[in-house]
Amino acid sequence: PPVPPEGDITTNPRITTPASALLLVLLAGCGGSDGTPAVFDAKASAAACTDIISKSGLSATTLTTSYVPAGTKRPGTLTTGDFLPGHCVVTGAMNPRTGVDGKPYAIGFQLSLPDNWNGRFLYLGGGGNDGTLRDTSLSSSISVGTPSPLGQGYAVVSADAGHQGRSASFGADPQARIDHAYNAHDKTALAAKDLIAWRYGKKPNYSYFSGCSGGGRQAMMFSQRFPDYFDGITAGAPAMRVSSGATVAAMWNNKKFTDIAPAGADGKPVLSRAFSDSDLNLVSSAVLQACDAGDGVVDGLVQNTKACKFNPAVLQCSGAKTDTCLSSAQVGALKDVFGGPKDSAGKSLYVTQPWDAGIRDAGWRNWTLGTSTTSTPSSRYNVLMVDALVNEFFTPPEPTFNPLAFNFDTDPARMQAFSAVYDTYRDDKLAAYKARGGKMLFIHGMSDPIFSADEVVEYYERLAANNGGVTATQSFARTFLVPGMAHCSGGPATDTYDSLQTMVDWVEKGVAPDSIAARASATNAYFPNRTRPLCAYPKFAKYKGSGNIEDAANFSCVAE
Repeated sequence: PPVPPEGDITTNPRITTPASALLLVLLAGCGGSDGTPAVFDAKASAAACTDIISKSGLSATTLTTSYVPAGTKRPGTLTTGDFLPGHCVVTGAMNPRTGVDGKPYAIGFQLSLPDNWNGRFLYLGGGGNDGTLRDTSLSSSISVGTPSPLGQGYAVVSADAGHQGRSASFGADPQARIDHAYNAHDKTALAAKDLIAWRYGKKPNYSYFSGCSGGGRQAMMFSQRFPDYFDGITAGAPAMRVSSGATVAAMWNNKKFTDIAPAGADGKPVLSRAFSDSDLNLVSSAVLQACDAGDGVVDGLVQNTKACKFNPAVLQCSGAKTDTCLSSAQVGALKDVFGGPKDSAGKSLYVTQPWDAGIRDAGWRNWTLGTSTTSTPSSRYNVLMVDALVNEFFTPPEPTFNPLAFNFDTDPARMQAFSAVYDTYRDDKLAAYKARGGKMLFIHGMSDPIFSADEVVEYYERLAANNGGVTATQSFARTFLVPGMAHCSGGPATDTYDSLQTMVDWVEKGVAPDSIAARASATNAYFPNRTRPLCAYPKFAKYKGSGNIEDAANFSCVAE
């Protein structure tokens, strides 16, 4: 079975109890048909945890378990609280096989089953190229303000998407591609629900999915391919067109920035120096000067995103480059990047990027420019995105491909075969999920440098147009934009909020979210402890005209 990730609790000794205790365990865990939680004592819980291996009945699956007593301190830091409830950690490997590349494969998962189960199931989405198990004691990366769901009594699962290791080299195996796209998640969700039913004597009362980036793509995949699996799905920064759009944009951006980067000692461009931190701060300040006041107050956030219009040409030097202006090459690169990739005929290959103050944040730099001081780039475009492109998105793979040689006329076609399986941007695929009463939240940072917030806006407006308008669409799907936020979190933003509880209130209480309470963390470098409402699109947070601008109470959600 796959090795659990660093930080998971796997060191607790297994506690064995005679199997005759299982009947008492199952009876104790049945809970009421009205949704009352299941409650277990530690001895019975430990016995059930041990016996899952032999009694669960999952075919072609290797299981290991460990029982974690209540009060165990989790290595690292929880968002709120350092101690976990008593729970069983089940680590599994399904359908082991040898790939055509000669490597071992299996669908790995980790499921945490709390003693005091609240009747809910949460699937934590992955990210990047997957290949690891997420810590099931934490909330998803798009809901960092959520107290540990496991601590709240959720049964929580994570998956490795059918391969081990963060590299996309698994793309050499056709089945591994299918597993990564959807099959591993299908199998994991079903296995987790079976184990939950075995453990507690009933299936979950409510099932939820929450993920960001690749996990956001998985969220959309579930809503489209397996609409009956989840009652509520949160898709953060969804990589809905990662293989056919965002990766093309990443290659475009990488080339445009590399083309203007100064040469290093070896005569080759140093990507990180295409823009200095001072240059990016200059752009951020100019965006704020143009757009900040559109929400009624100058506060370092562009809340009225639709009204923000900016042309970097206002920063172009009239003479030599100085710290107070940008070179013509820099201005041209920004126009090209924020305008989106195009082929030689001028046809758009992906959406535009919105202008936002978060361009000054380290998160934006790490994706686009990196920090390497040599000609070997360290940007995530050049690491994660190139890895996925050459090993998985190209059919057939071409591991030695030079990303700077990407041909925008011909290379996108090489990605179509896989994108037909992997991408999740068709709005018509939500019909079955809508019909069964499922709810969806889309959440996206306005300064996301890899999956443009313009894409989720375009998708949502298309969804609304085909479902009777925004008001009708908000009955089952809502979008929340986070000004200043980089990829999934971070940046000059109120990026801390509890989207899981927001979804629970919507699904279980019928309270549709017009806004989500958000705050900046105490350690935020820009405005610590600031609070704001995140408003359901197309509304935005507007200052009421008086009161402390750090307090969300002085803002209301309004339409443009």
